[in-house]
Amino acid sequence: MRCIHVRWGRRAATPRRCHHSGIEAAFEDGRLVFGSRKGEDLRRDARFALHSATVDPVEGSEALWPGEAKISGRAIMAGGGGEEGDRFRADVAEVVHTHLDEAATVLVVEWWTPAHGLRRIERT
Repeated sequence: MRCIHVRWGRRAATPRRCHHSGIEAAFEDGRLVFGSRKGEDLRRDARFALHSATVDPVEGSEALWPGEAKISGRAIMAGGGGEEGDRFRADVAEVVHTHLDEAATVLVVEWWTPAHGLRRIERT
């Protein structure tokens, strides 16, 4: 899996100071796990958002655009603390995938939460 970014902040009721740090993420035994050299921040406030790389659709080949994705939730400590940084597993709260339909004429937003399952909206 490519390097993706993590964003976290303080309490929702206070102004959020965001930090950005590249992390390596992978799926192991069906779970999303990742390492972070910013473990101290995640131990203080476990909220995270992993974003896919952002690329624009190529004119004339819009149907090939992979879209954009985001996974958010809470980071649960899973070991580490060495040179490679801490290791976390994700307690996923939401997954969002924004992409075009097969004809590349409609913007599709699909999102999943544990409480509501998969939902989808289309925008023309």
